[in-house]
Amino acid sequence: MSLKIWMDGKFVDKADAKVSVYDHGLLYGDGVFEGMRVYNGKLFEAEWHFRRLYESAKAIRLTIPYLPEHLKAATDETFKLNKFTDCYIRLLVTRGVGNLGLSPAKCETPSVVIIADLIELYPKEMYEKGMPIITASVIRNHPNALSPRIKSLNYLNNIMAKIEAIDANCPEAVMLNHEGNVSECTADNIFIVKNGIVFTPTTYDGILEGVTRKVVIELCKKHGISCIEKTLQKHDLYVADEFFLTGSGAEVIPVTKIDGRVVGNGTPGPISKRLIEAFHAHVRA
Repeated sequence: MSLKIWMDGKFVDKADAKVSVYDHGLLYGDGVFEGMRVYNGKLFEAEWHFRRLYESAKAIRLTIPYLPEHLKAATDETFKLNKFTDCYIRLLVTRGVGNLGLSPAKCETPSVVIIADLIELYPKEMYEKGMPIITASVIRNHPNALSPRIKSLNYLNNIMAKIEAIDANCPEAVMLNHEGNVSECTADNIFIVKNGIVFTPTTYDGILEGVTRKVVIELCKKHGISCIEKTLQKHDLYVADEFFLTGSGAEVIPVTKIDGRVVGNGTPGPISKRLIEAFHAHVRA
């Protein structure tokens, strides 16, 4: 059965799901998006995802032409129509069709697309044994250029960092901020463990506040694990006892090598494994 894509209030076959070449989302990356998970037939952390979507849109002065509850209902309908009980959702809002000029005033109506599909970012064995990553030369957006807290369609700096990772035969890359401190990876938030304490960069460090990141912080509290949001430097990553990443697509995945340096003893650490198990139990519940 062909996947059905929700586009501006209508379902179309995947092969027919097309946007205009004059859409400013295509021409200029002008728009916002969310990546969400469905577990056991339920949209995971829906409230937080939709809150971030609408805040991102507001920050770029884009008015989404649907109320959050209407988009939530459309999202539910999309994955159910495609007979998914566990899947990945990509919901995107573009500025809409305009002309070849930059001005968004020429775009009459924003366009909204909801895709439900399967996703596998990393090989299964990396979740068990950990993965190698590098530090990219490309930094996160300067907050005075475009706030990294906006989940925009313009991911070019992340893509360039991802290319560096691929060149190094690694699946991910750490991105630093304009001050040289640790921000996040190209698509994942960063956590390290040192002396039994979990650390993760703050919003001041140029991160996108990940929903899975939020859940892991809550799980730390629930399981009596100390978790501190703190500015980190590359040195902290190099000397960490444990290291893991979080993201809606990636979920929770351990890192066992960075820039050629082995993390801990080279295998996923006990706190990382405990939190991975806690996350899986949480989503199943």
